[in-house]
Amino acid sequence: MSIEKVKNLIIGSGPAGYTAAIYASRADLKPILYTGMEPGGQLTTTTDVDNFPGYPKGIDGPQMMLELKEQAERFGTDVRIGEVTKVNLTDNKNCYHEVLINNETKIYAKTIIISTGASAKYLGIESEQRLIGGGVSACAVCDGFFYKGQEVAIVGGGDTAAEEATYLSNICSKVTMLVRRDVMRASKAMQHRVNSKSNIVVKYNSEVVEVIGENVVEGIKVINNKTKKIDVIDITGFFVAIGHKPNTSIFKGQLEMDETGYILTSGKTTKTNKPGVFASGDVQDKDYRQAVTAAGTGCMAALDAERYLASIEY
Repeated sequence: MSIEKVKNLIIGSGPAGYTAAIYASRADLKPILYTGMEPGGQLTTTTDVDNFPGYPKGIDGPQMMLELKEQAERFGTDVRIGEVTKVNLTDNKNCYHEVLINNETKIYAKTIIISTGASAKYLGIESEQRLIGGGVSACAVCDGFFYKGQEVAIVGGGDTAAEEATYLSNICSKVTMLVRRDVMRASKAMQHRVNSKSNIVVKYNSEVVEVIGENVVEGIKVINNKTKKIDVIDITGFFVAIGHKPNTSIFKGQLEMDETGYILTSGKTTKTNKPGVFASGDVQDKDYRQAVTAAGTGCMAALDAERYLASIEY
């Protein structure tokens, strides 16, 4: 088994990971970044990114991630394809954290920046998966603009679904909100917001059985789980708002997390409960989940890591 000692290890290759790498490289931390099994993260499933500063004409998601990677490499980041399979995080500032890559390479790191992100939960039906990027989206704030003036549907009954349905109602001509149960789980305030919108139609006891369309979404087939009646709704955009799962299982028992698995950070910093371990991006942010906010916390994590190393080296 090969063994390597590094100043800075970055785990994850989304906007947070690559931004952290850019800043860490420029600070001469000589970072090594492991991409994980989905290089580029969630943005690789987004065809158009229109809301990231600096791209007045928008940019293709995978292309944006490629450019971020190239920028990180230009400053000296060692980008490697690989997955972290085990970690042993120490409480001792004078010791290295131990990380195993692909069960075969051992990295000893003075600082670690965790940018493993969060994965959107989908319904799991074949037609939905096939049309991700072709009208199926898990982020209304990211992609709603592309359906301006059109009819769309959103699945979910919690606060996130209610908030995103309200957001879409300001852009789209009609929003059909599909709730699996006979009531919403959303707070009363959010339910009132939904009900106050004349162009939001809420269908209860409703489950999607198929997303219709070859290359783009053309409609959905919905079953009422009480009456078993099936309806077809013509739409061009289908949004899934049933939650996200942070990619943090490998850190459980070592890092402090909230009840849903998001890593807890200290105050306005990216510091975790382990010295020299920092968390950035969607792995610690369940409220905003935007590329630009992820990139911002990636910058913060690199600065926190640089300051931490300076404090223990001198």
